[in-house]
Amino acid sequence: MKLRLVKASNQYCDQIKDMLDEWNETGEKIIPYAIRRIDYHDFAYYCDNLEVKDTSCGLVPDSTFFCLDEERNNIVGAVNIRHYLNESLLLNGGHIGDGVRPSERRKGIATKMIALALDECKKLGIERVLMVCDKENVGSAKSIQNNGGILENEIEVDGIVEQRYWIELI
Repeated sequence: MKLRLVKASNQYCDQIKDMLDEWNETGEKIIPYAIRRIDYHDFAYYCDNLEVKDTSCGLVPDSTFFCLDEERNNIVGAVNIRHYLNESLLLNGGHIGDGVRPSERRKGIATKMIALALDECKKLGIERVLMVCDKENVGSAKSIQNNGGILENEIEVDGIVEQRYWIELI
């Protein structure tokens, strides 16, 4: 499987909509939040507003990528990279949010997708990356650990135990 990260564009409109439609049909919460916060049915608006550029309301700038399986021309997941951490992201959120579409899970995609996201973090000059996942999401924890994630601690947020992992990039 040959994966690469791509930006949302008309070239990938059908594949991105297909992934988001599939996810919505399951009733699961789409992760990362960045790809669900705007209605994707107006795709031009979606692409233009997918990434945070205005930081005046306390948000941090971010970059959103979709993970393309080049061999099948299929979008299999997405990552959202926050360029730096504010207080909220330091506690719960981290630098990278990632999600694999339901039909593509348990195939090693998350591990590879995170590795690609870490390459993007290096380009942004991020030397130490925080990733957070629910303690019960064993698959997510393993994909973070497979990329060098070291568990710092566990915290409870809204009744859910979150694990906080750091990945050194230097």
